[in-house]
Order: sequence, then C-alpha cells, then structure tokens
Amino acid sequence: MADIQTDVAIIGAGTAGLAAERHARDSGAQTLLIDPYFAGTTCATVGCMPSKLLIAAGNAAHNARTAEGFGIHLPEPEIDGPAVMQRLQAQRDRFVDATKESIAGLPDGVCLKARAHFTGPTSLALDDGRIVQAKAVVITTGAHPVIPKPFKPVEGRIITNETLFDRPDLPRSVGVIGAGPLGLEMAQALARLGVRVEVFDMGETLAGLPEGAVEASLREALGKEMPLHLGVEPEAEQAGDGVRLRWSGAETGEATFDHLLVAAGRAPNLDGLALEAAGLALDDHGAPVFDADTMQCGDAPIFIAGDANHDQPVLHEASAEGTIAGVNAAGFPQVQPMRRKIPLQIMFTEPNMAVVGTPGADGDVCGQTDYADQGRAKAMRRNQGVCEIFADARDGRLTGARLAGPDIEHLAHLLTWEMHNRTRASDLLEKPFYHPTLEEGLKPALQQICKAVAAPAAPERDDGFLPGAS
Repeated sequence: MADIQTDVAIIGAGTAGLAAERHARDSGAQTLLIDPYFAGTTCATVGCMPSKLLIAAGNAAHNARTAEGFGIHLPEPEIDGPAVMQRLQAQRDRFVDATKESIAGLPDGVCLKARAHFTGPTSLALDDGRIVQAKAVVITTGAHPVIPKPFKPVEGRIITNETLFDRPDLPRSVGVIGAGPLGLEMAQALARLGVRVEVFDMGETLAGLPEGAVEASLREALGKEMPLHLGVEPEAEQAGDGVRLRWSGAETGEATFDHLLVAAGRAPNLDGLALEAAGLALDDHGAPVFDADTMQCGDAPIFIAGDANHDQPVLHEASAEGTIAGVNAAGFPQVQPMRRKIPLQIMFTEPNMAVVGTPGADGDVCGQTDYADQGRAKAMRRNQGVCEIFADARDGRLTGARLAGPDIEHLAHLLTWEMHNRTRASDLLEKPFYHPTLEEGLKPALQQICKAVAAPAAPERDDGFLPGAS
C-alpha cells in the first residue's frame, strides 16, 4: 500500500507546477507538489527578472554614452561592475523571496520536499523511500542549459544563465555561443557595460528569424555594437586563464576570451524520472508526446507543462500550460481541450524583436513598415528596425507579425490582443492613432494589407499627412 495517496501529484514547483497545483486544487482535487528545493521559479532566479536587471543596467550606460546625439555632453560612463552585480542580485533576491512567500502560503500538506520518479503511470517513488499513489500526475520539472560537446573541454570557463547572475563582478570578455534571444540579450547588455563581446552561431540568421528585411534590420542594428559571426562552427580550447575560440564556415578566425557564455538552448529536466516505467511514448528530444490543447501524454493519466515539454519555453505559456494540465489532471478521465493563447515571443534587445501568431502562413498577405524614417523613432534617435504584419488574403484578418524596432514589446502586445479578437487590418485602421507615436508606424503596413485584399481601408484623414506619422 502507498505511503501517501493524493488525487493529483505535481513534480516540480516552478511557474508551470505552481499553476497546475493551484488550478487542480481549485477544481476540487487533493494535491501534492513535489520538489527537491522549492528555490523559486526559473523566471525569478535565473531567467526573466535578473536578465532584465542586467539589460536595464546596460541601457543606462548606453544612454549616457550616446547622449551627445541630443547635444548633451557627458564623460564616458565609468562602469562599477561589482555595484552593477550587487544591485542585480539584491533586486533578484526580492523577486525570489516573493515567489517563496507564495509557496509558503500554500495549504499545509501540499508541499513535499523530495525527488520523485515513476514506478508506474500513477505511482511515484520518493528519494526518502516513500511511495506516492495518485489518480493523475503532472510533470513540470523545467529545463537546464545545454553545453554542446565542442565546449566540454573548457567547461570550467563556461558561464550560463544559471551562473551569470551570481558573479561578483562583470567578466572582462566573453564569447557568446548562441544567437538566440537569450544569447543576444545578454551579449548586448554586457557589451553596453563595457565587456568585450563577440557572438557565434552555426545558424545563418539571428534569433531564429527567417532571412528577410526584419532579420536584416536587427542584424544591422546589433552588429554596430558587437561582432556577429553567423554560419560558423566554433571550437574551444584552454588558453591560460581563458578560452581560445577558433571558428570556420562562413568565415574563419580566432580570438581569446576570459569566458564563454553558452546560450545554445535548454533541455528538459527529465533524467531521473524513469519515464519508461510510466509507459509513455517519447519524441526526438526524449520528452513525452503530448496534446498541446489538453497537455495530456497520450491517453495516460499523465500531463506535462512548461519547459519540461520542450514546446514554448516562456513564462506566460508555462503558466497557461500549467493551468490546462492542472484542470485536466483534476478532472481525469474527463479531459477537455482548451483554447491556447496567441503565440507571442519577445526579445528585449534594443531594438526589440517580437514574433506574434503564425506569420507567413500559406494564404497570407504582408504589409511592411520601416522604422528608419518614422517620426517618433527619429525624435528619440531610436529609428531602426522593420516590422512585417501578416493577414488572411481573403478578408484581411491579422494572423501574425515579425517585428524589430523601438518599444516593439508594446506593439507586439497590441497586435496579439487584436489577433485574439480576430481583428482585420481595416478594423484596426478605424481606431485612433495618437500623433506622434510609435503606434502610427504600423499604419503603412496595415494600409498595404487592405490594398492587397481589396478591403476598404480607413478613410484618409489629415492625420495621415502629419509630419512623421509614418
């Protein structure tokens, strides 16, 4: 007989696990949240929040350094690396403490500090020898940074997002491995803080974007701040107290750095779960095959959410997936598909980059805006980036967007909300656009869509001819 019986057992107390537990409990289930640390979420500890703190510091230095463009003359900023990191860590710790307080507020008996692995589809063995029997199980074990094989020889000089934010000082130089969102965000922030930075990636484009105007505008902007080596295969070796990188491919070269910042992807934390005992089908990543609308693994009483499923590793999706998994685990065997949110990815470099919805699907038309000549962007000296908005060719309903430009994090939300409401380009043009704003810059793209689908655009008004409106 099992030592502990519960309705829903959740393995992992990150963002997805906390959401799954809460919604399973709210659905009337008895819950058990199992985690070996209860250290706080990835977002608070090593992800969203500390990275934005580093970016904010980098932007402050950059703004001081470039104030001359407004006729404001300042000395070259002096970067106090230990002070930068102390502020980051103090603020990060406050976010972590807030997360821990929410965990401490869970009902008595919900949290169980232990490691667990499957011994059957609904039975778990704990590392303290006890057995848990549940009616359903939710896997929310998160993910960890991947260190590719070519960099194993210099593992002692490698930094990842899980070690960067605990450093007492800024590094003097880093080679960044990976030109995805995390790698580019950290690369630009460090470069703006005076660290010598170069970026390397085997891919031909930045941030997973396809070739085209959006990617080219982002590459042009970021390339002004640090060397970008794309389409190359780097190899590493120890060089005294640093690392020597040699690369070949689209170009060849060699450089020495104090450290490598490896941002080459994250892998699900599934080792040690004994998934074979659960009888689940696994995909090429070794993660359980699951239904994205129910989070159910096959037809088993097992659900998976968050970074553990290797699907959409961003916080709001982890929370949404945890909600779906928790509700369906509580209701098993009655499992209901739930509407997923419009896909939204944002990169917090300057310029920002965002991908919304499903841009470029068959049957779509595209409208484009170039922020290089947009009035408000020029006034702020942030006039760089290109935005592409996509819509259904039949009726102009917005379907997706690829965006690079100033404050795109906000414009991406605007477009995401309109896509959620199945808005047409012509509908959006009927709404007010204040002048002068960055939002105005979207109007040419929306007007191009209306023309392409032969849909009536909003009538031309005087605001269409205001200086800097487009």
